[in-house]
Amino acid sequence: MAQPALDSLLIRAERLVAQLESLLPHHLSEPDWGASVAWRYRRRGGASAWGGAALEPVRHVAVIRYEDLQEVDTQKGRFARNLAQFVAGKPANNVLLSGARGTGKSSLVKAGLQAHAAQGLRLIEVDKADMIDLPDLIDLVSGRPERFVIFCDDLSFDEGEPGYKALKSILDGTVSASGDNVMVIATSNRRHLLPEYHSDNKTYKHTADGELHPGEVVEEKISLSERFGLWISFYPFTQEEYLAIVAQWLAHFGLPDTAMETARPEALVWAIERGSRSGRVAYQFARDFAGRDHV
Repeated sequence: MAQPALDSLLIRAERLVAQLESLLPHHLSEPDWGASVAWRYRRRGGASAWGGAALEPVRHVAVIRYEDLQEVDTQKGRFARNLAQFVAGKPANNVLLSGARGTGKSSLVKAGLQAHAAQGLRLIEVDKADMIDLPDLIDLVSGRPERFVIFCDDLSFDEGEPGYKALKSILDGTVSASGDNVMVIATSNRRHLLPEYHSDNKTYKHTADGELHPGEVVEEKISLSERFGLWISFYPFTQEEYLAIVAQWLAHFGLPDTAMETARPEALVWAIERGSRSGRVAYQFARDFAGRDHV
């Protein structure tokens, strides 16, 4: 065989080997835990690929404190107490934060990390598509001295997704269940994490004495959320609650208390245009208002 032809064949063979290696599963390597207090779990090549996965440090962690979150005192108190128990090594529950969008569910988790990072709390954010890898991820951190929150933001499943069963097993206390240094926290706009249809009502059954019992379809949809020991629900804000949050954020951006008198009508219009009086909308308005020249 001529040398150019042989060289070409070798190059093609090397490319083929490289492609095959990229398709083979790779062991999740331990990162430099001192690089950050928050991490993102990412599969290389996407959720459907067989390639390796990695924990990527979050270089700039959002600084949010419990006191920054207004009009959710009840939710904040229950969450903070449970998280403090976990960080102290005491019994604590996995947490599902559910309810209206923009009401502070994700911010509450970030505030908890800020409050306890100095005590060894660490956060690992996992996309729902990667939930199938939870057992491997938990095995990686199980021997660590830190306390880990496995966090999935805006969690919801369509029927048949593989991550659903993996999360269910972890929460259920199976052989591959999480260790004492791992807590699962999820936020969702759906309380039961699965889509609910009108046809589900047909599965309800009536007993002879008039009692109403959910059918298997409904039971299955409830079963995942029931495995979270602590449910914390969030509700849409009233107008006055929304304005109180606006005032709090204006103060955060350095505006005087008198600024709220000018801002009030604009804040209400802003909310009407957005179709929501959420904490997120209040924050966005305050950023816009504080960035203008009010002299």
